[in-house]
Amino acid sequence: MDANTIYKTLQKGERLTLEVKRAKNEVPKSIWETYSAFANTLGGTIFLGIEENTKEKYPKKKFTITGVDDATKILTDFWNTINSNKVSENILTEKDVEVVDIDGNQIICIHVPQADFQSKPVYINDNVYKGTFRRNHEGDYHCSKDSIKSMIRDEFEDGNDGILVENYGMNEIDSDSLRQYRSEFKFLNENHIWNDDDDKTFLKNLGGYYIDSISGKECLTVAGLLMFGKGLPIREKFSNFRMDYVDMSHLVGDERYHDRLTYDGRWENNLYQFFHRVIPKLTMDLPRPFRMEGIRRVDDTPQHKAVREAFTNAIIHADVFLSGSVLRIDKYDDRLCLRNPGTLKIPIEQIYGGGLSKARNPRMQNMLRMIGYGENLGSGFPMILNAWKQIHWKEPVLENKFEVDEVWLTLYVYDNNQNVNETGLSTQKTVEKTVEKTVEKILLLMKDNPKITVAKLSEQLHLSRRGIEESIKSLKANNIIRRVGPDKGGHWEIVED
Repeated sequence: MDANTIYKTLQKGERLTLEVKRAKNEVPKSIWETYSAFANTLGGTIFLGIEENTKEKYPKKKFTITGVDDATKILTDFWNTINSNKVSENILTEKDVEVVDIDGNQIICIHVPQADFQSKPVYINDNVYKGTFRRNHEGDYHCSKDSIKSMIRDEFEDGNDGILVENYGMNEIDSDSLRQYRSEFKFLNENHIWNDDDDKTFLKNLGGYYIDSISGKECLTVAGLLMFGKGLPIREKFSNFRMDYVDMSHLVGDERYHDRLTYDGRWENNLYQFFHRVIPKLTMDLPRPFRMEGIRRVDDTPQHKAVREAFTNAIIHADVFLSGSVLRIDKYDDRLCLRNPGTLKIPIEQIYGGGLSKARNPRMQNMLRMIGYGENLGSGFPMILNAWKQIHWKEPVLENKFEVDEVWLTLYVYDNNQNVNETGLSTQKTVEKTVEKTVEKILLLMKDNPKITVAKLSEQLHLSRRGIEESIKSLKANNIIRRVGPDKGGHWEIVED
């Protein structure tokens, strides 16, 4: 870092990944809470030698470069402490800490990386339940016991779904679900030696059943019960976990939703049934360009495959042991939202780059892969990005929601009833319809809130600021709207409804 970089960083203010501390003569005691919080969240930077005026609103006036009196002493104390039992683990190297001179003032910059899942939770004062912190936009906060237990579970390479479910055996398996799965398995793996096995042996080979060769003890694993179990045993053992699909597209009047799949006693609510019932609902409105392979029409597209991949990822990365955890799939007119319990085990930039995957449920991952779902070697998310890029849809957004211990994946789509050409790209007619709908939505939002800003319009409509500005420019030119008053403090007036 240099002075210019520090100034640019400060212009954005304190946030999820930045903390400033005055630290004139010593290492601040609160630094260790921030160290734990950054390590357990997304990483971040700590500046020592900068004072913050919390009452000042403007970033340029909010921070004062004060410097530290003796950088060498503070660094020595810092390294001595971080290598003691003050923290559970030192994840820093020498290159993560540097001293920058700004007009004769020494600033200490500490870059805390996101900790590896095998190092979490990073805690202080030798107390995992009272000394584990996470970061939000307001600062550092104590982790809940549920979140801490989740991080501890994530340390194990073998995943979560191999845990034994004692006293639950083949009587708790839904025979129809397992039969349907075996039919899919045989179709794709016609000559596989497992096809001749009985159900118990087949499930054991998949990792869904356990038999102790010495004691003879046997029972289902978490993977076996959740994937193929009957609904009642699943709800008995996993009362904290549920699956929910809600279709909020094509709503009429004051409808809240027009299709929902949840626990209602009409289906065996295991993950296999949930997956196969929801996938057709999610993909039915995606464009299917006309394409032939020989004399056969092919309806599958990269976008259909991408949605299946996204759903598969939500299952294999779900932490089913979290309290109140929900595997939730929401469908809207303009987007699909997939939410799974448990935050990402690896940094989000590595997921975007591909090549690395650490599933919480590797046995479920294998079960789905054996019937054609799920990419290998961490290539799944780049495949989803590429599928969206091919037809110029807005890039999918993957988010860690630490405040609720969930991962959200949003797949933005165009209007459902759109015409597509042979390459899958929207036709001019569809583009025009999309523009019309965008204008209608802008006018409705302006009518509801005449003081609405361009930024808020962009956020609510999931469109770029530039796109919103172009639409407003057109509306003004056609004398449909006008601006009354200044940009700040004024309001919109609809001339022609």
